[in-house]
Amino acid sequence: MRKPLLKGLLVDWHDEKLRGVSVLVTGGLGFIGSNVACRLADLGADVLAVDAMMANCGGNLANIAGYEDRIKVDRTDLSQDANLDRLVEGRQIILNCAGRVAHYDSMVNPIADLDSNVVAQVNLLEACRRSAPQAAIVFTSTRQIYGKPQNLPVDEQHPLRPVDVNGINKLASEHYHQLYHDIHGLHVVSLRLTNTFGPRMRIKDARQTFLGVWLRAVVEERSFEVWGGDQLRDFSYIDDVVEAMLLAATVSACWGQIYNIGGTPPVSLLALAEQLVQIAGTGRFERKVFPAERKAIDIGDYFADDTKFRRATDWSPKWSLEAGLAAALDYYRRYLDCYV
Repeated sequence: MRKPLLKGLLVDWHDEKLRGVSVLVTGGLGFIGSNVACRLADLGADVLAVDAMMANCGGNLANIAGYEDRIKVDRTDLSQDANLDRLVEGRQIILNCAGRVAHYDSMVNPIADLDSNVVAQVNLLEACRRSAPQAAIVFTSTRQIYGKPQNLPVDEQHPLRPVDVNGINKLASEHYHQLYHDIHGLHVVSLRLTNTFGPRMRIKDARQTFLGVWLRAVVEERSFEVWGGDQLRDFSYIDDVVEAMLLAATVSACWGQIYNIGGTPPVSLLALAEQLVQIAGTGRFERKVFPAERKAIDIGDYFADDTKFRRATDWSPKWSLEAGLAAALDYYRRYLDCYV
């Protein structure tokens, strides 16, 4: 049996346990990938960020501004290169954040979504099987794979019925990761994330999340639309997600497991819009009927039961919705030009 990278259930990220650890972050110039790459750089890790910088996928060099001398960048397209051994060899942690996330785009161009969310993932797993069997691999999955919830909150035993191509491909990739654990012994963990938000997210359109569009509108003192508004959702601030990813990678009891990662108590989208405008002191919104083409792939109410991960790691969200929105607003008021 392979020894765990780090021992113990709780890791004090303020000590030096991650200093010098070799880490690969796929999708490393995107929202989640860049945040975890910068966090690791702050902790003294040796970080390589891989990102193909595909159009409309969130990669942005501004996301690592100030870290250029501490984060190495490689622009390989994982879906086009079947020999990724040079990227993974010797890596102790692989944080797999690569992939397309736009649900509507996946329905318009399913092949592109398949390439990014399945072909690229299998290429990476094959390279890990050959050249990095010791690495801890964290895959950023999504709550979208559950589809329309049959009961709330949603735990990991809920049926999996994705409502769009993106959800199907993310589910397939999650299954591939699990298979490579079960058959090849890779140290894989899948985290089903929900409505992650915060600095470095894409805000120029709704491809990553509708909340980005809302944030941009209030910073620019414009109006935004709320479709429906009664839907209940929970939201995860990026710093809490990053901490969850580091725990998943370094707590050996997590390897081979699939976990939900939730966040704030659920709130209606209408209440969220009201809170955002109040915190910002700018902007306004209009409540509108859900467009038919979007309604068809909307999952309705969703909030996660992440008890399983909390018990495994003693993790819990530290950021309230109010504090997270305020921090995101402050970031985009300073750096808006880099994201529009």
